[in-house]
Amino acid sequence: MSRVATGDRNFYDRSYLNAHDRDGGTMAVTGFGVYPNLGVTDAYLAVRRGERVHSVRFSDALGDRGTDLRVGGYRIEVLEPLHRLRVICEHEDLSCDMTWTGAFPAVAEQPHLILTGARPIIEASRFAQVGSWSGTLTVDGADLTLDERVWTGTRDRSWGIRPVGETEPPGRAAAEPAGGFWWLYTPLRFEEFAVVVIVQENPDGYRTLNDAVRVWPDGRVEQLGWPRVRIDYRSGTRVPVGALLSLTTPDGAPLDIELTPGTAIPLHVGCGYGGDPDWQHGQWKGRDWSESRRYDLTDPAVAARIPYGVTDHVARARCGDAVGWGLFEHASIGRHDPSGFADWGSVAP
Repeated sequence: MSRVATGDRNFYDRSYLNAHDRDGGTMAVTGFGVYPNLGVTDAYLAVRRGERVHSVRFSDALGDRGTDLRVGGYRIEVLEPLHRLRVICEHEDLSCDMTWTGAFPAVAEQPHLILTGARPIIEASRFAQVGSWSGTLTVDGADLTLDERVWTGTRDRSWGIRPVGETEPPGRAAAEPAGGFWWLYTPLRFEEFAVVVIVQENPDGYRTLNDAVRVWPDGRVEQLGWPRVRIDYRSGTRVPVGALLSLTTPDGAPLDIELTPGTAIPLHVGCGYGGDPDWQHGQWKGRDWSESRRYDLTDPAVAARIPYGVTDHVARARCGDAVGWGLFEHASIGRHDPSGFADWGSVAP
């Protein structure tokens, strides 16, 4: 679309993808976005190995809209709609040529709405998919071969309204800030099915987004009730070390999924999501802009801001006898009564 139905400056249209070698310690997160009302397009690729995150990002003026998903040295090619994509990043510090193949059909998620007073600050639609990767990822001059039998991941495509570009004046929110933000997103891939669970809650535990489905190879989608979520945190932190999702099948039978988080990338450290002081999606950086950054997650200056944003973890999952892999995306910031967190400084005992 060259012109969208709303004049809201925060309209966006974005693809997000992640790739990982299961429990091998390497994780990549990448994405491409357009912001028609800001006249900007951008993309990024971030890879974690050990305690370091390598990141490259590209930004440019948004020209005539078409089917060419490209900015700078980054592009996404749609090989087979809703099934196969090719992601190419060309940069001397970090590059890739990776092909995504969906393992199950993409699934539409429930609409996402967050209000500040009467104003929507997030009003978005999204579809998600789990799948596998093949190709090459080059980090520090070393080529990593992506074997689709090992490399898996998840992707989504979302569009609508969410804060993008330069930060707006805070106004009343500066004097009366929100009490907290609690979010859980877990798309998971098993051999015979996929599961996607999304939960968002207010500080008092009131659930503002609730979506849990199981997807079968033939496209059938079954709802899995009202998820009950238990997250175990490392003592003295809000770093998740385990979780239990208690779901319910349409016939009333319980369906429990145990999750073990692995290596992780904070999305506000190198990926441009909210709270990233170096670059955020939709910011005007000038024409044909690119940047390469490296982050040491043990650096006190970096480590101090990790708790105040959304973090994507590789997740190992068990559902009965079935073992799966996927994403454990989580944020717990400020007050959250069900977790026992009273304020911004509260941590697990």
